[in-house]
Amino acid sequence: MAIICPTVTAFNEHDYREQLLRLKPFVKLIHIDLMDGRFAPTESPSLDYIWWPPEFTVDIHLMYQEPMTVLDRLIALKPRMVIVHNEAQVHHMHFCGELHKAGIMTGLALLQDTPVAYAEQIIHSFDQVLIFSGNLGHHGGSANLDQLHKVAEIKHHHPDVEIAWDGGISDKNIKQLADGGIDILNVGGFIQNSGDPASAYAKLQAELNN
Repeated sequence: MAIICPTVTAFNEHDYREQLLRLKPFVKLIHIDLMDGRFAPTESPSLDYIWWPPEFTVDIHLMYQEPMTVLDRLIALKPRMVIVHNEAQVHHMHFCGELHKAGIMTGLALLQDTPVAYAEQIIHSFDQVLIFSGNLGHHGGSANLDQLHKVAEIKHHHPDVEIAWDGGISDKNIKQLADGGIDILNVGGFIQNSGDPASAYAKLQAELNN
């Protein structure tokens, strides 16, 4: 069954802490967005501040123009996975290899306008492909379900790779996304902007179970 992974997208240290603690009572796997203000128009707190409670398992979504500049700090954080963008300025195979040597899984994110074919030669090195349907560096937005065609394209040559979705997931589309082949459902605004995040998460889980 597909897994719901709540996201943290914060622009200052206070909001970062608040979003983390909001999720702590009811989830173990979370997705933390890190933005540099260049690749994404917004900027997250400094990597020197990034932390999480030890009971969390964390995937980091790195929206950085030059990911190699923070590689050592990412490795020191010891997340489950680091997701880098296909469109970033980096030698993807080297970046991926260094993370794997440190025991960290890797993901490759594709923006909406990026065809799967543009990443075809490197997907085999990654543990996950993330189909990005959101607004870089922001919660909310709508899910462009037309992007689901990428699932079949990815699976055709890489049947074992995990596929994630980021952007606009709600109770109205989560079932369709899961049925369309998405393994990891990264949910931001629907949970974080809710008055009761735990109830919002439970509502999504109920939709998946239907």
